[in-house]
Amino acid sequence: MPLVRIDHGKHHPAGFGKAVGDIVYRAMIEEINVPADDKFQIITTHEGSELNVAHSYLGIEYSADIVFIQITLNAGRSVELKKKFYRRIADDLSKELGMRQQDVFISLVEVAKENWSFGNGEMQYGPTS
Repeated sequence: MPLVRIDHGKHHPAGFGKAVGDIVYRAMIEEINVPADDKFQIITTHEGSELNVAHSYLGIEYSADIVFIQITLNAGRSVELKKKFYRRIADDLSKELGMRQQDVFISLVEVAKENWSFGNGEMQYGPTS
């Protein structure tokens, strides 16, 4: 049930955002136990001026190629599982798309299961009334 938002600059080649999305989706299935077909992604391409980022933070130097990946998902995964997930995404984006690992920014937003409706105005995973 993750909702993935991928934001990147328009200077990346056509299809880049979808390729990032496919890599993230594969990592979600293989590393954090997301079921197959649970793919909800919003991919947005921005003008350079719309991505306002410091040149560096925590000793990490960023370039104009930075990609933001924000994933809203159910709470409850361990810190170790999250670390493995972050590493997998950075490694795969580097290997498959030639990205600098420093330019892979990932944010997880954890929510309770009752905070989702997948359609029909229903709470598919929350407590029953």
